[in-house]
Amino acid sequence: MVNDTPNSQPSKNDHARSFDAAAHVYEESRPGYPADAVDWLVPADARRVLDVGAGTGKFTRMLQGEDREVIAVDPSPQMLEVLRDKVQGVETLLGTAERLPLPDESVDAVTFAQAWHWVEPGRGEREVARVLKPGGTLGLIWNSRDDRVDWVRELGEAMGSNDGYSPSALAEHPVGAPFEGGESAEFGWVQRLSRPGILTLVRSRSYFLVKNADGQAETLRRVEAVLDRHPEIAAAGVIELPYVTQAYRFRRG
Repeated sequence: MVNDTPNSQPSKNDHARSFDAAAHVYEESRPGYPADAVDWLVPADARRVLDVGAGTGKFTRMLQGEDREVIAVDPSPQMLEVLRDKVQGVETLLGTAERLPLPDESVDAVTFAQAWHWVEPGRGEREVARVLKPGGTLGLIWNSRDDRVDWVRELGEAMGSNDGYSPSALAEHPVGAPFEGGESAEFGWVQRLSRPGILTLVRSRSYFLVKNADGQAETLRRVEAVLDRHPEIAAAGVIELPYVTQAYRFRRG
C-alpha cells in the first residue's frame, strides 16, 4: 500500500507496483513506438527475442515477425493479462531483469522499452548477458515528450514529471559490464490524442498513481489549465503530442 501521509515519499517499488491497478489505463493511453526505431534497435536476423518489463505489450507487439519468436517477461500478472488479450502468439512469463526465467544463451536479443530505469545496476546486466547468445543484442528504448515545445514543457511541469526529453537520457541509467560502448539513435514523431486522451495519459503515469485522491485531482486541474492556456490546443479535436524516441543498442561479446 502506498503511504500518503504528508511527510512520506513513495519509493521506487511503490512506483513500480502502482501499474498493477492501472494496466488497462496504461494500454489505452500510452504511445507505441515508431517502426523505424524498432527496426534499428533489433537486428532483422534475431529469431528469438525477449522483451523485459513488457507491460501490456506496447513494444512486444512491434517485435513480432513471420520468422521470429517473441517472449514477454513482466513482474505484474495484471499487465501480462492485458498483454495476452491484446497480443497473440507471444509466450508470457513472470519475472524481472534480475531474475529471468530462461536458460543460458537462449535468445538473440533482449529489449527494455520504458523499463531499464527499473533495473538494479550490475545484477541486471549480468542476468541479461546470461540469457543472451554470444554476439546477441541488448536494446533499450524510451519515449520522451519533446518538452522543447513550450506547451509540452508546461504539461510536464503540471504533471509533476521529470521524464521529458534529455539528450543524455542513458547517462542517468547507464549500462555496465559486461556490455561496453554501444550505439544510439533518435526518432521524432507525434502521438495523436483527444483532450480526454491527454488526461488518461496522465492517469497512467506512476507519479500520478502513487498520489492520494487530493493530489491526483490537483494534478488533473493543473493539466487542464495548461490545455486551456493554449488556444491551438484548447480548440483542437485532435492534439498532436510530440515525442522523441531514444534508442540504444549493445552487443554481448
